[in-house]
Amino acid sequence: MHDPRGLGPFSITPIGHIISDYPDKFGVPRQPGLAPAANARLVLAHPFDDPLTVRGLEDFSHLWVSFIFHQSPERWSPLVRPPRLGGNRKVGVFASRSTHRPNRLGLSLVALSGIDTGPGVTLHLAGCDLVSGTPVVDIKPYLPWAEAVPSAQAGFAPQPPETVAVVFSPEAHGVLSERQDGASLRALIEQVLGQDPRPAYQRGGQAERLYGVRLRNVDVRFRALTAAENDTTTLEVVAIEPEDRK
Repeated sequence: MHDPRGLGPFSITPIGHIISDYPDKFGVPRQPGLAPAANARLVLAHPFDDPLTVRGLEDFSHLWVSFIFHQSPERWSPLVRPPRLGGNRKVGVFASRSTHRPNRLGLSLVALSGIDTGPGVTLHLAGCDLVSGTPVVDIKPYLPWAEAVPSAQAGFAPQPPETVAVVFSPEAHGVLSERQDGASLRALIEQVLGQDPRPAYQRGGQAERLYGVRLRNVDVRFRALTAAENDTTTLEVVAIEPEDRK
């Protein structure tokens, strides 16, 4: 039956996909720009990989990327528990940036660091917060004069999240020193772990517990150290191992 309000279903065709430093969801910063060392490529799919589609895009420094939270379940709830609120308080799904949304649509502001137009079209992105394989459905240039509002209110997230200190064991230092990309990988690890990717309910104590996050092509093993005198937390990288491809 025809819906006179025009609210019938719409189909969306991905225009490309992401290849990034994040093989898994765990560890991905919850907002773009929090890990500037995170690199990604947006590979356009046919027929959108025509160089004409990106003519003039090189004049812009940042892009809005619309995408699908393809690893999130299709179910959704009107109330969600934002990690920023400790995972305890509930807010409406439309008052959050939860991945569990009715249409699983996401929006990310990323820096454009380069464009390759042969063969096909690949956009090089920095500060990306998208897991590898993410389907992209649209790209728009960012206009700071129209879209940056310094006086805007930010609800329960008025400031960037606090970061924790990250240290490296001698073994981890050794691995980084032997890699050609050691400096950029170290920066990526520091920026990602600085956001403390551990679930909120697992924070506090449990110094013996090891966590793992996949970044680029390695598995990073880390643990939390808590200083008794001031109750501050430091995350120690205890091992950096080749990615298990089994």
